[in-house]
Amino acid sequence: MAGGKQSPRQKMINLMYLVFIAMLALNMSKEVLTAFGLIEESVSQNNTALNTRNRASLDALNLKALEQDKFKAVATKAKQINKISDELDSYIAAIKDSLMSSVEEGEEGNYEVQDKPDYLNDKFFQSDNLSPDGEKFIEMMENYRTDMIDALGQGYEPIKSELNIKFDTSEVPAERGNPDGPKQPYLNYHFEGYPLIASKTKMTQMQNDVRNIEAKALSEFLQGELESAVSVNSYQAIVIPEKTSFFNGERFKGRVVLGRYDNSTVPSEVIINGNKVTDIKEGQVMLDFPAGAVGERIIKGELKFMENGIEKTIPVESKYAVVPKPNSATISADKMNVVYRGVDNPMTVSFAGIPDNKVTVSGVGLVKSGVGYMMKPGAGREVIITATGILPDGTRVSDSKPFRIKNLPRPTGMVSGSYENVKKTRANLGISTVSAEFLDFDFKLTPQVTSFLFQVPGQPSTKVSGTRLNASAKGLLAKARRGDLVQVADIKATVPGVTLKSVSSVTIEITD
Repeated sequence: MAGGKQSPRQKMINLMYLVFIAMLALNMSKEVLTAFGLIEESVSQNNTALNTRNRASLDALNLKALEQDKFKAVATKAKQINKISDELDSYIAAIKDSLMSSVEEGEEGNYEVQDKPDYLNDKFFQSDNLSPDGEKFIEMMENYRTDMIDALGQGYEPIKSELNIKFDTSEVPAERGNPDGPKQPYLNYHFEGYPLIASKTKMTQMQNDVRNIEAKALSEFLQGELESAVSVNSYQAIVIPEKTSFFNGERFKGRVVLGRYDNSTVPSEVIINGNKVTDIKEGQVMLDFPAGAVGERIIKGELKFMENGIEKTIPVESKYAVVPKPNSATISADKMNVVYRGVDNPMTVSFAGIPDNKVTVSGVGLVKSGVGYMMKPGAGREVIITATGILPDGTRVSDSKPFRIKNLPRPTGMVSGSYENVKKTRANLGISTVSAEFLDFDFKLTPQVTSFLFQVPGQPSTKVSGTRLNASAKGLLAKARRGDLVQVADIKATVPGVTLKSVSSVTIEITD
C-alpha cells in the first residue's frame, strides 16, 4: 500500500483489502478444484464407454477368427494388446483407490476438500529421490509402452508414435515454453505438490489414453483385414459366358466380373443338387459329379457361411448343356441315301450340339420308334426328311436331306436252302421245300412263297400252290430221267404290305 504514517482508519481499510484479496484467491482455488473433479468424472465415464466398446471389438475379432482363418493372427494380437492395457489400467485404478482412501468418508464427491498433495508426495517421493512406489509407477509406464510396441509388430506407426509421446517418462523441462531450460523428473513434474483431485484427474486421463490406444489398435486390426479382403490384389477377373456352348456364326455373350477366393473364406456347408460337397481347396468348392443325360442340366444349391454368429446363405444356380459324346464320325456315300418302299427303314436323326429332346423330325412315312425313327415310304421316287432344333437361346435351326425311294431287290429262289448247283434224287426233291431269300441285304425280311411252276424237260409245266410239289408235279417228276435238269420257275412270294418282283428260278439236276 502507500508508504508513510497511516491513520488507524487507513490501516483498517488496508487490512480489509488484504482479507478481500485472500478470500478471492480462496474462492478461485475451490472453483479450480471443483473443475478438476468434474473433468475427472467426465473422463471416467468416457473410460467406461471405451472399455465396453473395446470389449465388443475384441469379441467381434474372436468370433471372426472362429469363422475365418485370416482373422486368427490379429485376434491373437488383439488379446495381447488387451492384456497389456488391462495391466496398466488396473494398476492405476488401484493407486486411485488408495488415493481416495485418504479422503474422509462421505467427502468423495466434495472436490473442494481434495486439495492436499500429501498422499502422493509421501507415496512417490523419498527425500530428493523416488520411493519404491514411485519407481514402480515409472516401471509400469515404461513396460506398457515397450510391450505395446512389441505386440503391435510391424506397421501401426501412428499408434507407436502416440505411445512414445504419451508414455514418455524422460525428464521434462521445468519451465513450460523453455525446452532448453533446467530439467525435472517426470514424476515430480506431473504429481509432486499437486492437489489430490488434480492427481486423480491426471491418472484417469492416463487410463483414457490407455483405452484410446487400445481402441485404435483394435480398429486397425479389423480394418486392415477388411481392406485386405476388398483389395484389388485379392480379386481375379472371371468370365461368365451366357451359356456353356456356342455355335459357329453365333455372337459370344457373357459377363466379366471380379471374384475372390482364399484359404480363409471357407463355407461351413455346401449343398449342390441336393448333395453335400466337402472337397474345398483354397476357398474353392470342387465339383465332381456325373454330367447326366443329353440335354440342358441345372446346377443348383447353396453355400452357407457363419458371420457374426449368424448363418448366412448364398444361393448357387447355373446351367450347362450335355451333348452326345463324339465317338464316331459321320461318313456317308452321297449316292446311297436310299430307303426301300413298303418296309420299315430304321433311321437315326440328330442335330449336332442340340439335345434330342430339343429336336423334332418330319417326313412322309416317318414315325418315332424308341430312341430312333422308322421310315416307311409309299408312292413316289423321293422323300425329304427335315430336322428342326431349338438352340439354348430359343433360336430355331433346320436342316433337311432327300432320300431316294427304291423297291426291294429281287429275291433268290431256293430249294431246301440251296440255289446253285442243286442236285437231288427224285425222292428227295419230292419232299423238298421251295423258299425265297434276300441275299446280301441289310434288312431281315423273309418272303413267303405262295406258288411256283414245276417244269420237266419234254413235259408241259404245272402250277403248284404252296411250297412243296403237289401230286401233279410229282407225276411229272416221275417222268424225269437221270441227268435231266428240272426247274422251279416263276416263284411268287410276298412280304407283308409289299409287292415283290418275281423270284429267281432254281434248276435241279436229277441224280437217279
